Amino acid sequence: MSRRNLAWLLSICAVFGLGLAVSHSAPTHDKEYELVHLVVDVLTQVRKNYVTDIDPDRERKLVEDMINGGLERLDPHSAYINPKDYKQFDKISKGTFGGIGIQLGYDRQNRGQLTVISPMVGTPAYEKGVLAGDMILKIDGKSTENMRISDAVDIIQGEPGKSITLTVVHEGSKEPIDVDITRAEIKVQSVMGDRRLQDDPKEWDFFIDHSNKIGYIRLTNFSETAAKEMEDAIEKLEGDGVRGLVIDLRNNPGGLLTAAVEISDLFLTEGTIVTIKGRNDREKAYEAKLSGTHLLPKEKFPIAVLINKYSASASEILSAALQDHERAVIIGERSYGKGSVQNIIRINEGDRGMSALKLTTASYWRPSGKNIHRFPDSKETDEWGVKPDPGYEITMKDEERLEYMIDRNHRDVVRGKDAPATKPKEDKSKEKDKDKKPFEDRVLKKAMEYMQEKVKKVEKAGLTPQETANS
Repeated sequence: MSRRNLAWLLSICAVFGLGLAVSHSAPTHDKEYELVHLVVDVLTQVRKNYVTDIDPDRERKLVEDMINGGLERLDPHSAYINPKDYKQFDKISKGTFGGIGIQLGYDRQNRGQLTVISPMVGTPAYEKGVLAGDMILKIDGKSTENMRISDAVDIIQGEPGKSITLTVVHEGSKEPIDVDITRAEIKVQSVMGDRRLQDDPKEWDFFIDHSNKIGYIRLTNFSETAAKEMEDAIEKLEGDGVRGLVIDLRNNPGGLLTAAVEISDLFLTEGTIVTIKGRNDREKAYEAKLSGTHLLPKEKFPIAVLINKYSASASEILSAALQDHERAVIIGERSYGKGSVQNIIRINEGDRGMSALKLTTASYWRPSGKNIHRFPDSKETDEWGVKPDPGYEITMKDEERLEYMIDRNHRDVVRGKDAPATKPKEDKSKEKDKDKKPFEDRVLKKAMEYMQEKVKKVEKAGLTPQETANS
């Protein structure tokens, strides 16, 4: 018998021994230990009798799949996050990580080659001349052929101050070049505008209509830094004389509950923002406070919130709170309907690092007391999610939604600091699509019509927002 198999059998015996000893001392836990024994029995049979040898990595994956399969049956939002995935989860939640500042994807025209979607302005990759469309052939000398994006991210991210070498081919070129880049702390933007400033693409233009002083803030996720980013953008707009605001939550999957509450409180002076109802915890209501509220008085500063079928969780908390308190008009499509709260229960797995159990422990409810969560058997006529205000629902077909995302991406992408003046592929695309009409964002157009009308009404009232606020 091999040492590995012997160690496995000894560990099984130890588990059984421990289970029997504890079960005798605590008979009320018999059912729990029966379940533990069941898992151990299954693993033993798989290791002994499966058609091929099961190495430790596959065995680990089998257990993780068992856990996640069971949790998925409970609800689609509970999950076990293994140590590798937890590192990424933690970075996204915090909004910062050590890296070089690029968004990765695949180029389908080049057999799925790992490609730079866009460098992030002001990051080490941007300063070193990494461009959108660059094909990454190697990372520190290791070929990226058949490499998964998650594996590439693991290699590229690392301790700030440490260097890494990318072997890339610029779009329109054939010769690969090595780019040596020193990692730095990368801050992921949660708050963006509609277009970047031409003279400083690192910054966003938060005005979408300069003549009417209508601001536009696109919130992409609710990270730890999102509330501060949002307040900074609002204060900048206020300083420039903003008269109304569009908040775009389309395709925002949510994030931290605390961020949703803090951002909602930026626009509300009083009242309930959201109520949390759990199984083991008492009902908890989050209340707005007057201090720190912006764009007052609300009658003089109209707000429109844009949502679609992919606006979920924290996005629904914010839009529901502003709708129920009549602080904003909601425009677009009915939201996703995710009204459940997941607690992150961290698990220390020793040498493997930290993992976590993301477990649904509560549900949240609108200030009006209405339900947000869409249950598996929920119908379209049931109460769930956030619906646009009457007269402001704009449904989109899949083709139109795809065009919107392509158009949005085109305006977000930054070519790079040293991007060449000529772009062969873009020229061909223009020739091919010369008769194609530019994309019209019907949801944003509706919002602008609403905002411009509201701004004109404020003007006709005889007082500007600034005069009213200072009176």
